[in-house]
Amino acid sequence: MLDEYMWGTVSRISPEAPVPVVAVRSESVKVGGAGNVAANVAALGGRASLVGLMGNDTAAERLCHELELAGVKSDGLIVDGSRPTTIKSRVVAGSQHVVRFDRESDVPASRAMRARVLAAVRERLPAADVLLISDYAKGLVGPGLVREVLALAARQRRLVAVDPKVQHLSLFKGVTVVAPNHHEAAAAARLPVRSEADLIRVGRVLLRRLKTRAVLITRGEQGMSLFEAGKAVVHIPTVAREVYDVTGAGDTVMGALSLALAAGADMHGAAVIANYAAGVVVGKRGTATVTRAELARALRDGKL
Repeated sequence: MLDEYMWGTVSRISPEAPVPVVAVRSESVKVGGAGNVAANVAALGGRASLVGLMGNDTAAERLCHELELAGVKSDGLIVDGSRPTTIKSRVVAGSQHVVRFDRESDVPASRAMRARVLAAVRERLPAADVLLISDYAKGLVGPGLVREVLALAARQRRLVAVDPKVQHLSLFKGVTVVAPNHHEAAAAARLPVRSEADLIRVGRVLLRRLKTRAVLITRGEQGMSLFEAGKAVVHIPTVAREVYDVTGAGDTVMGALSLALAAGADMHGAAVIANYAAGVVVGKRGTATVTRAELARALRDGKL
């Protein structure tokens, strides 16, 4: 998907309705969604092979161009003429996010499109160390495709990292790691989270149900909590000194986590690296990536 931004200032309220009038000063476009995960992998020095759907439209052309600029090949993207390329447009006045409007379709992908995506995954998986599934509930990720893709990964003994949506979390039993945010985790476990004890119960429930190697629950300004089978929960406090924009922070977490696992880090070490990467990116405006130099500096200094 594409993330569009209109940056401006507000000095008055519209006489037509009680809404701010934004004087647009500049506009920008960034790769969003799973493309942002791939862009973060590339910015950190890894190689990401991106597979997914896009429309047959001008936005798709812009998306491929931005991916190339980010160092990510777009030849794994399948054109689906029945849907538009997803665009999320945001209006930002100063530091205030005024409004976002989305142009998209979440209609389930056809069997033919799912078959083409599966073929693209099958072609690229042998050269990969990690299969990373980033679910945005836009109609591609579903039971049939997930079953086939996970079977491929199991046969080739690949690590599997998943950024899930609540409605699809049960599809990912037995993967290496799932990384829901605390709202998604609570909803999936069907348990309230009013305290740290509640959160620990939620993490344990998901770990038991999904039979994954790890569950990493991201908690915004409270950092992350890592649950691994047979180990005590580890709470990883946030290292962000300043939070400017949380857009795409979860994408950064997934990219850094997966790349660290591919490089041989253990789960705790990979989670710490991902936490530092997210701490860097939330200090930037809009959808952003963290570079290897920025991450190295943050890790070396132990702070941001």
